[in-house]
Amino acid sequence: MDLGIKGKWALVGGASKGLGLGCAKALAQAGVHLVMVSRGAPALEASASTLRSLGVTVLTVAQDITTEAGRAAIWSVAGGPGKDFDIVVTNAGGPPTGDFRDWGRDEWIKAVDANMLTPIELIKATVDGMAARGFGRIVNITSSAVKSPIDILGLSNGARSGLTGFVAGAARNSQIASRNVTINNLLPGAFNTDRLRVTFEGLSQKTGQSVETLSETRKKLAPAQRFGHPDEFGNTCAFLCSQHAGFITGQNILIDGGAYPGTF
Repeated sequence: MDLGIKGKWALVGGASKGLGLGCAKALAQAGVHLVMVSRGAPALEASASTLRSLGVTVLTVAQDITTEAGRAAIWSVAGGPGKDFDIVVTNAGGPPTGDFRDWGRDEWIKAVDANMLTPIELIKATVDGMAARGFGRIVNITSSAVKSPIDILGLSNGARSGLTGFVAGAARNSQIASRNVTINNLLPGAFNTDRLRVTFEGLSQKTGQSVETLSETRKKLAPAQRFGHPDEFGNTCAFLCSQHAGFITGQNILIDGGAYPGTF
């Protein structure tokens, strides 16, 4: 399927690996030029080099997107579109696992800043330009935990749920939605990424079970009986960013192999 977005510019956060890289790859395959952001320069450059072989422009910003300085570097990167992105995929590393009794104000502020306020700042910086040009797609990578919370991910549960509430309102602003600008959330379940392994390591320390045992048990919780692949996630993201998805906005799209048991 031709997604109708060839030649557009996309900002992708956390793009050096995992789900962010899956999104960047799918967009590049659709002919989209990229600004890829991640804190780790070596992994980021290696991933960008691979995507450049697809014939698109790929710029890299090795910065922390959760900081003002990091976002300023994105807007000023040489050869980039400034703030005139057509597509924005927000994605920042999740906060650490643990027991809520051990978290103080500093831990909560850091989690909210990274996983709620940073996406909001990226939306604020780009959405009006999208509306003025008559096209925009914003996709926030959040977590299935906003529908089915995980006890050791309390920081993530709280911060990402706050973003979900904000998007529910912002996406339905008529000055945005009527201008062919959509804002949606992608809620990944268990995907084969480094983040999932870190979660298992946290559970292992808490329960005494091995990472391998926890991994096999988690697989069985989903009717699909496996973990997702980042490419599957990326292709869903690319569709939401396409010309064909203009009537989908304010939605929370769960991708978890059927693990969530609810009807709604």
